[in-house]
Amino acid sequence: MTKAVIMAGGLGTRLSSVTKDTPKPMVKIAGRPLLEYQIENLKKFNIRDICIVVGYMSDVIIDYFGDGSEWDVSITYYTEDTPLGTAGALPRIYDSLEGEFLLIMGDLFTAVDYERFMEAHKQSGADISILVHPNSHPYDSDLIVRGADGRVRDWISKHSEHGDSYENLVNAGIYIIKKKLILSLGTDGKRDLDKELILPATKEGKTYAYRSTEYVKDIGTPDRLKAVEAELSKGIPEQRRLDHPQKCIFFDRDGTLNVYKGFLRKKEEMELEISVADAVRMINSSEYLAVVVTNQPVIARGEVTYEGLKEINNRMETLLGEEGAYIDRIYFCPHHPDRGFAGEIKELKVKCDCRKPAVGLLLKAKDELHIDLSKSWIVGDTTTDIQTGVNAGMMTALVLTGEGGRDGKYHVKPDITGNDLREIVEKILKAETDDGTEDKGIL
Repeated sequence: MTKAVIMAGGLGTRLSSVTKDTPKPMVKIAGRPLLEYQIENLKKFNIRDICIVVGYMSDVIIDYFGDGSEWDVSITYYTEDTPLGTAGALPRIYDSLEGEFLLIMGDLFTAVDYERFMEAHKQSGADISILVHPNSHPYDSDLIVRGADGRVRDWISKHSEHGDSYENLVNAGIYIIKKKLILSLGTDGKRDLDKELILPATKEGKTYAYRSTEYVKDIGTPDRLKAVEAELSKGIPEQRRLDHPQKCIFFDRDGTLNVYKGFLRKKEEMELEISVADAVRMINSSEYLAVVVTNQPVIARGEVTYEGLKEINNRMETLLGEEGAYIDRIYFCPHHPDRGFAGEIKELKVKCDCRKPAVGLLLKAKDELHIDLSKSWIVGDTTTDIQTGVNAGMMTALVLTGEGGRDGKYHVKPDITGNDLREIVEKILKAETDDGTEDKGIL
């Protein structure tokens, strides 16, 4: 697959104070049009055949990029004389499409490893793959409900009620689509991508949600545009692309992210620790991923189901999202080695390699997210968390919330200590900006 279609015909009314007499995909970021970053991202992964669907002020885009030869790509255009919706142009360019093609919304700043995306799509066998990720505003975004097999199970519109406990998993606006699906659209007027292509494929179990931690952000409002500009100046989009080894701050959950109440058994017990949203938001705007690794023996004890744990974690993600923060991934160990609990799940009462201080959860994250553990941190409120980091060759931080290191299970010393999570994260990020490397000597 070497064909990409970029939808660049929108008016961009929410960004009108910035764009003025410029189409939204041509808004300048660090002196260059947004669309130019998209094209260069595609070219990096040898996607050089590009069709740009234009409409509003199409001449500005066409005059700037021409046939694409200056960027060593081939660009063609389809001009919408009247707006055709999010998919109306596709039947009209049907003959130029290959068996599968990439579709990208034109208001996105992208830094994506497209080879990885395309390989995941191939392995899924789906008709449509959607790139999904957490974001800082899930409450006004389309949410994707993803099954354990990665297939899309449901779609919660940004215009509908999200509830008080949902996974922060958002449609990013990048798709791989089989050409044959376009035949169902027809060529008479506007067409809606979500309603007429994605939802029917989803009902048939043929839509795959490719979950990514990569940098894909819309610049649809002035504030979001400023945030992208600031992060671009720090090199964050490039670093977040998954062909680069990632740096990560791993967190324990109970007592670190949420107020320690023992093991939680229902979502209503979830309460964020003070300053946690601030701390996670700082990480989201840095080169680091934010990933949770947590022991949850309540599963093996039969006290909480997998579905119940999912509800509890979803509640945490909802609370963070309401404050503009997100977790990139959550990993948990459901096992417990000791028997004798009423209702216990016998097959989970085992000694495993994922229960901290074993490093199985970290290694799984390392493989799935291309993480360099030697440049990563683990933060927790127990000596078990610190020992886990030592076992994995990582840097460690003890937060004095929750158990505050008083569990006394292991005789280990953290690299840094802080009264709350914000203080911890400030120390980690300050060490990085002071000399460009992580400093294990800050206390």
